[in-house]
Amino acid sequence: MERSSGILGAPAGAATVAVMATVGLPTIAVTATVAIHARAVRNHQCQPAAGVHAMIEDPSTAIEPRAERVIDFYGDPITVALAGEEMYVPLRSLTEFLGLEWSSQFRRVQRDEILASRVQRVSMTSADGRQREMICLPLDLLPGWLFGITASRVRAELQPKLMRYRAEAFRVLWRAFQAEAFNSASTVDLSPTTPGSSLAQIRELGLAIVNMAEQQMALEVRVGEHDGRLDRAATVIKEIERRLTRVEERTAEDAAISDAQAAEIANRVRAIAKALAEHDKSKNHYQGVFGELYRRFRVSTYKNIRQEQYGAVLAFLEEWQNGIQAT
Repeated sequence: MERSSGILGAPAGAATVAVMATVGLPTIAVTATVAIHARAVRNHQCQPAAGVHAMIEDPSTAIEPRAERVIDFYGDPITVALAGEEMYVPLRSLTEFLGLEWSSQFRRVQRDEILASRVQRVSMTSADGRQREMICLPLDLLPGWLFGITASRVRAELQPKLMRYRAEAFRVLWRAFQAEAFNSASTVDLSPTTPGSSLAQIRELGLAIVNMAEQQMALEVRVGEHDGRLDRAATVIKEIERRLTRVEERTAEDAAISDAQAAEIANRVRAIAKALAEHDKSKNHYQGVFGELYRRFRVSTYKNIRQEQYGAVLAFLEEWQNGIQAT
């Protein structure tokens, strides 16, 4: 930001006209300052992000709109002002509608080279009906600012509102205001350059809309690809779980019996041996029963009997004992 030249608060470098007038007394030099507004605006737009704060503090940078309209966007009264060929929206009002912290959003604008170069002070009608100078963004940069908001910084209940702003705000505000913008442009300046400027602005806005649509379509494609990958991953996980269950079942079947199961088998063998000894005491029936058990189920010790064999072993021993009791 250039400092004032000291003459009526004019910026340094502004054109000055010295008017000498004689009023009957010694000649008085009256110096009037003529500031070239267009040049001042260009200088402000070229300032880097660090110069935005100085521009906002300087009241001479505020621009007067030639048209202004309040548009109801789902219950939020958004003021749109037309200044020159540019439409502006007040940044602070938008942050309040979205429940965002003003200071952090303003710092974000300062850090962004594009937003910082085009942010502007505009004299607009506030909610209390008074004219106030507000920090504004050009309407065509509204989508960029909205899509730069981190969704996690927005309260959960306001996140659907942020999505609605991103999807519709630019289109609704532009369509609601464009008729008045064209009428104002035709009445203020009838020079040959006005139609060209309007057409150029329409072209820029159209390109911005096309760019937004392409970005949205690309985003939807990426989301679709991610959804497809997630579906495929879910299928793979289900197949792995199915195979793991099968392996666990096989492992359980191949596992040896527990100590409690082994004790149950030993007790039944002992009962059979005791019953056999009542009929014939000349043999060691205890070892004989175990020997037949090992031979039939092909194990070297009853503790190596597998889980899948346990039921058959109990049935075999029960049948043997029932046969002894029947004789």
